[in-house]
Amino acid sequence: MAGWTVGKKVLATALGMGATGGAGLYVALDESVKADLTLHPPKLPWSHKGPIDSFDHASIRRGYQVYKQVCAACHSLKYIPYRHFVDVFMTEDEAKEEAAEIIVRDGPNDIGEMFDRPGKLTDYLPMPFPNSAAAAYANNGAVPPDLSLMVLARHGGEDYLYHLLNGYCDPPEGVELGEGQHFNPYFPGGAIGMAPPLYTDIIEYEDGTPATQSQLAKDVITFLSWTAMPEHDERKKFGMKAMLVLIPFTALCYYKKRQYWSLLKSGKYVYNPKKY
Repeated sequence: MAGWTVGKKVLATALGMGATGGAGLYVALDESVKADLTLHPPKLPWSHKGPIDSFDHASIRRGYQVYKQVCAACHSLKYIPYRHFVDVFMTEDEAKEEAAEIIVRDGPNDIGEMFDRPGKLTDYLPMPFPNSAAAAYANNGAVPPDLSLMVLARHGGEDYLYHLLNGYCDPPEGVELGEGQHFNPYFPGGAIGMAPPLYTDIIEYEDGTPATQSQLAKDVITFLSWTAMPEHDERKKFGMKAMLVLIPFTALCYYKKRQYWSLLKSGKYVYNPKKY
C-alpha cells in the first residue's frame, strides 16, 4: 500500500468498513430471526413489591405448607433455621413443635457417643438427601438446587419462578426431549428435568384457602421470597423511619444554606481606590 494514492487508500478503507458493517448487520439479523424457545416471564403485581408494602404473612404460612408437603421431597432450605419462623408466620410454641418433628444427629455426649434428639429452634431445616451423589442418583443425574436464595438467584425473580411452575406444556413440533425431561418454555432451552410439581388440590390448606395451582405457586413463591429476604419487612420499616428523619433534616439544611449564602450572594462590594 506504500505506492497507493490517497484516493485508493480512502476507497480501501471505506470498503473495509462497509464489509465489516455488513457482516455485523448480517449476524444481528440472523440472530434476530432465529426461533427462541425461551419465553420471558411477564411482570406480576406482587403484594410486597411496593416501597412500603410488607409480605403477606398468611401467604408465607401457606407457602411453607406447600414447601413442606411438596417441594421438600427434593429441594433443601439449608440456610433457614426454625427460629426464623417465630413471629413471622408461627408463634414460638408452633415453631418449637414444628422443629420437634425432625430427628437430629447430635453429640458427642458425656461418654463420647453420638445420639439422636428431637429438633429445636436453633436447628436448620432438614436436607432431603444425605449428600449430592444421593440427590443426583434419585433425580436422573441432576442435583435439585437449594431454594433458600432462589428468588434472588434467577433473573426475573418471583415472576420467573411463578411462570416456571405454571408453564409446563406439550413440546412444539420438532422438539425432542430426553428420557425424564419435560417441556417448559420459561426454562432456558425448554427441556427441564423436574416434573410438574403443582396441580390443583395436591394439598389441603389448613386455613381453608382453595388450593388451586396458581394459588399454590403464588404462596410457595411468597415463602421463598421471604427465605431469600427475611429482613424485607424490617428493612422497609427502617427506611420509612429514616425518611421521616431525613426529609425535615434536608429541609433544615437547605434553609440554613440559603440563610448563610444569602448575605454573600446579595451583598454588594465596591472598590474605592485611595486617592493621593
